[in-house]
This record gives sequence, structure tokens and C-alpha cells, in this order.
Amino acid sequence: MKIRTLNEYLKEQFGTKVYKLSLSSGTTCPNRDGTSGTGGCVFCSQGGSGDFAAPFEPLELQIQKAKLKVDKKFPSDIAPENRKYIAYFQSYTATYGDQTRLKKLFEDAISLNEIAALSVATRPDCLEDGMIGFLSELNRKKPVWVELGLQTANDEIARQINRGYPLRVFTQIYDRLKAAGLTVIVHIILGLPGEAACDMVNTAKFLASLKPELDGVKFQLLHILRGTALGDKYEKEPFKTLSLEEYAAVLCECLAVMPERTVVHRITGDGPKRILLAPKWSGEKKMVLNYLNRAIASYERS
Repeated sequence: MKIRTLNEYLKEQFGTKVYKLSLSSGTTCPNRDGTSGTGGCVFCSQGGSGDFAAPFEPLELQIQKAKLKVDKKFPSDIAPENRKYIAYFQSYTATYGDQTRLKKLFEDAISLNEIAALSVATRPDCLEDGMIGFLSELNRKKPVWVELGLQTANDEIARQINRGYPLRVFTQIYDRLKAAGLTVIVHIILGLPGEAACDMVNTAKFLASLKPELDGVKFQLLHILRGTALGDKYEKEPFKTLSLEEYAAVLCECLAVMPERTVVHRITGDGPKRILLAPKWSGEKKMVLNYLNRAIASYERS
């Protein structure tokens, strides 16, 4: 298999190192406020999957604070005035709520000289035609990515994790986003309760079968976090989670079925250590990434 990494893609597209600024759109989620459900997905923390995003404040202040976190990563030969960023609206459902306010927020972000692209994380059941059309217009100015939380292609597992929408909704919105010329990135979670390795690979195969081909994918290890519905269940009666070896093995199988054109944005993620219940090994980010990269390299050679 040949993996197209995010770093490679960004250098191809922008010709320089680019970092994401994790921002907040000040929204909530229809799966929390009763519109499509309550309590959110069972794995989702109070941060709405944006635990490392900036709190909701005026956009300029958010960007200023987010820059402080990433600027030290830039190579020393890239002057501050030449640094480029992706405005990443990460937490909760960034297209849910007051459409007029959100459109202005996205337009203000993408209009900044240092912003090279806009990335909007959302749910497929929260993209109205007007918002899709608006994002398509912005995409003519600078690249716009729409990140969809799918997690699994198995509708029964999706029901158990309280995702709040069926697979057909995802497919319909995917088709509309691609028809509008937008870049689509999909999140999936490996290790959901009730899923065997073959189920996880089947989700990857589903994504690989999409036409037009999927632009990007994020693989996420299931984190069990304190304060979530899943965390409450785990604290009452602990259940098995994936070991690092098991996660690496199924990740490699998933990567192997993805189209070469699809950009791999993430091979795992790390939950906040202060609320991480399991698996504990996932809190050692550097060790985990080194292990996974070695496992992928070994899989590629085999």
C-alpha cells in the first residue's frame, strides 16, 4: 500500500509547511439539544470532540491564541509573516445553528491573508443546501474542506453509540458535497464497542467504494473519557479495549484498502489525559505514533 500523508498533500497544494488552528464556532450539536437526540454520541466529551480547540471567543482572539500553540512548530527559516494556517472549526457541529452568523464567521476566517484553507467539522444531517452552496462559493476563493463524522458504516453499531443518523444520510450528503466541488474528509473510529476487526475494515472498504473517490480520511482510536456515557458505563463495569498491537493491526488493514489518492489526515488521536480512562497506552502520543509508523512500514514491506 502507498499512503498519501497530510504533510505531503499540504506541501503539494501550498508549497510550504501549513498548520491547523483549532477553533470554535460557538455551536452545539443536534444530538445534544434534543433535535435528533440527547446526550450526544456515547464517546463524545463535554468538549464536543474539540477538547484541544480554542474556547469560543471573537475570531481574532481565537486565532491569536491558537497561533501561540503551533507557531513553535514552524521551521526557523519561515518568517512569521510568511506562515500559513488552516482555520479548523473543530468542536461540536460547526454548521449547526444560526446560519447567518456561521457564514459570516467562515467568511471572516477565510478572508485573512494567513489562512490558506478553511476546514469545517460537522455532521451530515446538519448541512442545509444554503450552507453547502455558501461553502462552495468560498471554495472558489480558497480551499474549503468539510469533515464529516461517520465513525462506522454499520447502522446497528451507529444506533448503539447514539450517532443519531443512518448511513443513507451520510451517502446523500457526500454526493451533494462532491457535486458542489468541495473536499470531503471522513472520520472513522476503530474499536467501537461491539465491532470486530472485520467490521472496522468494512467501514474502510465502504469509504474506499465512494464515487467520486474520498479526498481524506481520519482514523481515530476509541478513547473512553470520564464524563461521557461510555465512560460512565466503563467505570461501572470495565470492558475490553484495543491493545496497541491490535489497533496497529486493524489500522494497517484499513489503510490497505484505501485508494492511493485519498489523503490520510490522521492515524490516531489522543484524548485529554486528565479524563482518559482507557486505553491508557493512548496517552503516550509520541510512543504510539512511532509504533504505528513502524507497523505501517513493516506492513508495506510485507
